[in-house]
Order: sequence, then C-alpha cells, then structure tokens
Amino acid sequence: MRTVLVSGGGIAGPVLAHWLRRHGFAPTVVERAPGPRAGGQAVDVRGVALDVMERTGLLERARAARTRMRGMSVLDADGRELHRSTEATYSSGRLDGEDIEVLREDLVRMVHEHTREDVEYLFGDSVTGLEEDGDGVRVDFARGASRRFDLVVGADGLHSTVRRLAFGPEEEYSHHLGSYLSVFGADNFLGLEDWQTWLRDGDVGFGIMPVRDNTELRVAFGFASEPLAPELRTGDALRRTVAEKLEGVAWEGEALAEAARKAPDFYCDAMAQIRMDHWSRGRVVLLGDAGYCPSPLSGQGTSLALVGAYVLADSLARHAGDHRAAFARYEDRMRPFVELNQALATENPGGPASEESVEHAKNALSLDA
Repeated sequence: MRTVLVSGGGIAGPVLAHWLRRHGFAPTVVERAPGPRAGGQAVDVRGVALDVMERTGLLERARAARTRMRGMSVLDADGRELHRSTEATYSSGRLDGEDIEVLREDLVRMVHEHTREDVEYLFGDSVTGLEEDGDGVRVDFARGASRRFDLVVGADGLHSTVRRLAFGPEEEYSHHLGSYLSVFGADNFLGLEDWQTWLRDGDVGFGIMPVRDNTELRVAFGFASEPLAPELRTGDALRRTVAEKLEGVAWEGEALAEAARKAPDFYCDAMAQIRMDHWSRGRVVLLGDAGYCPSPLSGQGTSLALVGAYVLADSLARHAGDHRAAFARYEDRMRPFVELNQALATENPGGPASEESVEHAKNALSLDA
C-alpha cells in the first residue's frame, strides 16, 4: 500500500485523504493546529465542487449547515442604505441557487469527522524538511520523529511550507492583489437577523453577516494596501492596523475596532494569488491554495480545493505505479479550471465578478472526463 503524507488539515487535505483511502492508498494528514481549526469566513461550494461533496458523502450535511440569509443592505460611509437585495448577497451569490455557503469551521469539522476513522491525523505538528531519493521522501517534523513516505502533498495554504521546501521562496510565486482581508467574530451588537450589511468607505470596506442563529457576527474587513513591511505582518501588528483603520469608519467603526481587538479568532492576510508553471516536483505535489490560491476575492478557493483533491486522487488511482504520469494528468485537467477561477478575482476590481463569469468558471470541469 503506497503511503502519502498530506500537509494541511483544512479542507483540501482531508478530502484528498478520503479519496486516497478509497483508492487503496495509506494517507497521513499532518496539521500544525492542535485540532480542526475554528474561525474563518463563510465559504462557497459551487458548481462541480457540489458534485465532489456529493460523491464524498457530505453534500446533505453541508446543505443542512448552510447560511440562511434573507438578503443584504449596501450602506454609504455614514450608514445610510444605498441599495438592498432579497435575491442575492455579495458573499454567496443568488439566494435561490443550488450553490451553498457554509462557515469554514463547519466544513472543516465535517470533513475531519468524516475521515478520522480511516485516516491517520497528526495534529500539533508540521513538516520541517524533505529529502527525496529514488524510493520515496524522508520527512522531518517539528515534533515527531522523521518518517518515510512514497509521496508528499502540500495542502498547507497560501504560505505553504511544503512549497517553500520543494520549490523555493514564496516571493517567486505569490502575486499581491493590492489589499488585505481581516475576518473576525463578534457578538451580534447590530441585531442583524439573517441579513448581511456591506459598506464601502474609500479604500476600506466590510461585510457583516450574522451566524449561529443570529447570536454572533462574522466581520470581513478589507483595506487597500501594497505589501506591508515584514514587521507589520505579525498577528499583533495586523490586529493593530485593522483596529486603527476601523476607527476611521464613521458607521460603527469604534465598535468594530473594539471587536477586532478582542476577537480570539482574529485573522488577517494579504489578498494574493499563487501562480506556478508546475505544481509538482519529483514526489511532491501541491494542492489547493498551496499551488493555485485564487484569493478570497474570487470566491472560489474552497471549490478549487475540493475539485483539486478529487482530481488528484483520481489521477493517482489511474496511475498508481507512476506518480509522474499521475501528476501530469492532474495538472492537465486542473490548470484550465484554475485559470478561469483565478480570473474571477481580477475581473471587476473593487467588486464581485459577473454572474455569467462565475457560472462559466464554476462548471468548467467534468469529474468524469
């Protein structure tokens, strides 16, 4: 039985592990966090990614956990309503469509619970070194003893350690898209009931949605910026930057700044895409954001992760004795799909891509091709 180390226990890694196990491989998932990660924004599962969820056996559960928005309001800088819609929201698209929006932490928990009985998980550890030879890859870990695997998959996100170890510095592949995004939770001090609120004020803006039966809020705050200096990219420095920028917003800025300062699930990172000529090198291959992050501006990061996991596992199953052929097939099938979905992030700067573009991109691959 061929062994595969998957670095990253978010969404792409566990779904890949599920399908590898189904195809007769022995997957191990290593995740830096002590358990399935909580927090994060609501994510979309669209088009062909819904087929992956159905084949994985999670679609009905995901539908049951989807967000239930009635609509949204768009406000000016002073909080006056400019526009409202009961047909669509910026975060999820049309409310009467088949696509679903679900909190990232809910989806992470689902895929972990679905796979934990059949997949080896190493929580609280991470990859620190890779040494490949003709028979496999020796992997060094931050905490555990070194082990050998036949293949290694980097599904460890935008700042992938596996990509750095196998392909070189992140700067060679990361393309900044001119802004940063922060996501954090707060009490529902606005009293929103299944209703999103969006505001734009110059170079900053945010979307706020109620979650957990309207008891909490998730705030997605963005601000335009060139890449920040390294000393300003630490967690504490980013939190201060976000709070200061929120304080400058007239409508509820002070309250949101205070929520950002206190939030235990505070997150902030650059909006960037990963663009690479190849996603594999030797026995190492990249999956999801590690290889082709489209950025949250595309709304398709989760769907690319799900589809990529299915296609990679299928390719490895079809070429069980030849990882080079499997990786080539994976790239041939996924690259056109990735490029269409990455293009959604830059089609309409400052706003969402057109409904027509999203519809085309999300369905631009057949799982059975």
